[in-house]
Amino acid sequence: MAGSAIAADIGDQPGLLDKARIIAPPDYNRWLVPPAALAIHLCIGMAYGFSVFWKPLQGALLGADGKAVPECSAAATTFGEKTAGTLQALFTTSCNWSQFDLGWMFTLFFVLLGTSAAIWGGWLERVGPRRAGVVAAFSLNVVAAAEHSGTALPSAPKSTPCSGFQNTLKP
Repeated sequence: MAGSAIAADIGDQPGLLDKARIIAPPDYNRWLVPPAALAIHLCIGMAYGFSVFWKPLQGALLGADGKAVPECSAAATTFGEKTAGTLQALFTTSCNWSQFDLGWMFTLFFVLLGTSAAIWGGWLERVGPRRAGVVAAFSLNVVAAAEHSGTALPSAPKSTPCSGFQNTLKP
């Protein structure tokens, strides 16, 4: 009898990830909120930090002599030639990516960031930030592992979509 009363009490409490748990009690230390907000903004700023990696990624592939191989679109001057170089860079390891090629990854990142906000925003409002945060952390790590395989074995077809899908999968 006493065991069922305890089970009923436990069953009445919201789960760890439920939206009902985001309402702070009166004695909650509200000074914990600004550091959390700062951490979120730093994570968003990670996208802008990508520009730091453009130069190293342009020389990621090395030849037999240990020097960086030329970019796929090194001699390109028109948009069409640069696009053709990007298509070549997607499927070869005989030439490096150019800043133009890597720019598409950066653009895809922000396009999918906005798209994911539109797609997942309603879901976040329904289930609350705790569940959304757990799903986002899980998807971020799965896609980061896939992206790592794309940069460990230089292959833009794996690396470029993973950078964009990293945002699409974040609820």
